[in-house]
Amino acid sequence: MAEAKTTQVNDGLGLPYSLEAEQSVLGAILLEPEQINTVADTLKAEHFYLPEHRSIYAVMLQKMNLNQQIDLVTVLEALKSEGFFSSEDGKTYLLKLANLVPFISNLPNYAKIVRDKYEARCLIKAAREITEAAMDPSSESRELLDTAEEKIFNIRQGRQTGGLMPLKDVLTSNFEMFHKLTDPAQRSQFIGIPTGISALDEVTSGLNRSDLIIVGARPGMGKTSFALNVARNVAVQQNRVVAFFNLEMSREQMVNRLLSTEARIPSTKLRTGNLTADEWSRLTMTASNLCNAPIFLDDTPSITVPEMKARLRRLPNLGFVVVDYLGLMKSGQKTENRVQEVGDITRSLKVMAKELDVPIMVCAQLSRGPEKQANHRPALADLRESGSIEQDADQVLFLYRPEYYNSGDQDPTATGGPSIAEVIVAKNRHGELRTVELAWAGEFTQFTSLDQTNTL
Repeated sequence: MAEAKTTQVNDGLGLPYSLEAEQSVLGAILLEPEQINTVADTLKAEHFYLPEHRSIYAVMLQKMNLNQQIDLVTVLEALKSEGFFSSEDGKTYLLKLANLVPFISNLPNYAKIVRDKYEARCLIKAAREITEAAMDPSSESRELLDTAEEKIFNIRQGRQTGGLMPLKDVLTSNFEMFHKLTDPAQRSQFIGIPTGISALDEVTSGLNRSDLIIVGARPGMGKTSFALNVARNVAVQQNRVVAFFNLEMSREQMVNRLLSTEARIPSTKLRTGNLTADEWSRLTMTASNLCNAPIFLDDTPSITVPEMKARLRRLPNLGFVVVDYLGLMKSGQKTENRVQEVGDITRSLKVMAKELDVPIMVCAQLSRGPEKQANHRPALADLRESGSIEQDADQVLFLYRPEYYNSGDQDPTATGGPSIAEVIVAKNRHGELRTVELAWAGEFTQFTSLDQTNTL
């Protein structure tokens, strides 16, 4: 086993690395060039500590990618042409590498040592950066904690690697899943989380893991109400942990909407406090029931994706995330181009959904395009500020209420019986595109399937 060594850097602190492991990896590839295929997908040039080793391995990877021969002569010539080695020094060192390999068959173990030492150095570097930031008097503790968690999480994520798998293994895995799908006790682990709106679930198959779901609409159509309805259903009916980030409304406003929907009390009455004795009784009972719902609310304005990710990682058994809304988010990177910034945000949200393995629903404001159309129905081209929203999303849902335009009443909480609303499924990686009709009860800010209306 290669012995771990340290070397001194300018600040006098030692960084861990294994000289023998790095030399053995390079030497094994020089002796048997085809061995590079066993480590190329997990070992990168940056994982080597010594600059000359990084250069040698980078040349080897380049030749592998170009389908060129790897041997002492070709590697030496490439290094000389790039100015890394003189002819004599390079030849001497490459010969030394080839002679130092204990066992070529142990190459994967040598590569693992190189990778482990690299990760240890990354941890040391992150710790130094965290310490320096903490020493800055202008630093805020909340930002420091978020940054620290993000740095450690990124190192951990770097360990995750994929790989090729034989088709027969994938088929076997799929059939095992099919059998579990037929078992009611296990089925819920493999299908999308029901939204509680059955008509929509028939089209989308629910909220699927790692999906980025965009809910777009013009102001007043009920984006927040729709997202809260789904969040409530997921938490109460499915007992899944839900995180709801609202960059526009306060936590108290969100709770009032939940209470209005659950207690069947018009939201206007909750705002004025003009309640009957029966309504007070229903409100108290509803509040008691909602206390047990695993919903976490965050009303931080202008929050960034890294800040969200840091907070979400602290939630055990996370099942669903809602962000309301995209237009108020910041990327955390300096840019004067809002289109580019929105693109960065949606890509980061998609990556976050995949890393956390949960569905993320994001509300988005639409442009004025629908206002210019005869029927006012939105389309993908109406997504505001960036085409990357459509590109990064797994599903795009548009909310449309004909009554909003036809009646001339643009108050989304107008009283009256349920009216017809539409969810236009404009993009769906899991199925068909279709318009789903729902019932909209404006006084309770609630969307439901039409077949559920009579049971409310």
